[in-house]
Amino acid sequence: MSRWARFRTKDRVGFGVLENDGILEYDGDMFDAPRATGRRLGMDAFTLLSPCLPGKIVALWNNFHALGAKMGKAAPSHPLFLIKPATSVIGPLEPIRRPAGYAGKIAFEGELGIVIGKRAKDVPQGKAGDYIFGYTCVNDVTASDVLSENADFPQWTRSKSFDTFGCLGPVIATDFKSAGANLTTRLDGVERQNYALSDMIFSPHELVSLISHDLSLLPGDVIACGTSLGVGSIKDGVTVEVSIDGIGSLGNTLAPAGR
Repeated sequence: MSRWARFRTKDRVGFGVLENDGILEYDGDMFDAPRATGRRLGMDAFTLLSPCLPGKIVALWNNFHALGAKMGKAAPSHPLFLIKPATSVIGPLEPIRRPAGYAGKIAFEGELGIVIGKRAKDVPQGKAGDYIFGYTCVNDVTASDVLSENADFPQWTRSKSFDTFGCLGPVIATDFKSAGANLTTRLDGVERQNYALSDMIFSPHELVSLISHDLSLLPGDVIACGTSLGVGSIKDGVTVEVSIDGIGSLGNTLAPAGR
């Protein structure tokens, strides 16, 4: 398994493979024959960024049996999703920022993210793995009160698309197997979510295949697989940490209003 990351140094942005003692730098295109430069950066020489720059995040709703049962919702016959824009994306340790003039609830959702490695359109399920570059952690942030402020039109996209509401990282893990993994979400160290990724209604390969029949998925795009039990709100100043064994931990703090 390789753990691909993007990083910033004092004078440039790059990408490479993250190891315990640093990062092996590559150049070219992460998704198309990247080339090792031979340079290694120590852990104190860089800051991690979002591991990819998706053109879009395809965010699933009602994709876990346990949460669907709690909500009283039947399993959907096709993935139900919305689109979060590229402008929502931030990486590890970057602050989540409260929208200007919004004093309502802000919710966290710890999720597994599928990172697309090559253009995918009308992909057969049996070939879906060929289009998956790897997996990352996602915090799908929501301005909860915006979602339901208009009784005629639930504002899924607006409520989830504010700048900084698409937290990704810390790396993209290749050859990750979700079937035996759990996701945990902690608020200031207190566990709020702990669920098995195997409880998905649609598996990662099914998601890639089915969604690719609706729209083209491009290299770097992320499918956020949906969340399960334990979703809740974040208070200003609280740090949300989404962790998946084999991928790592993604931490972001909700900045107090005005900061």
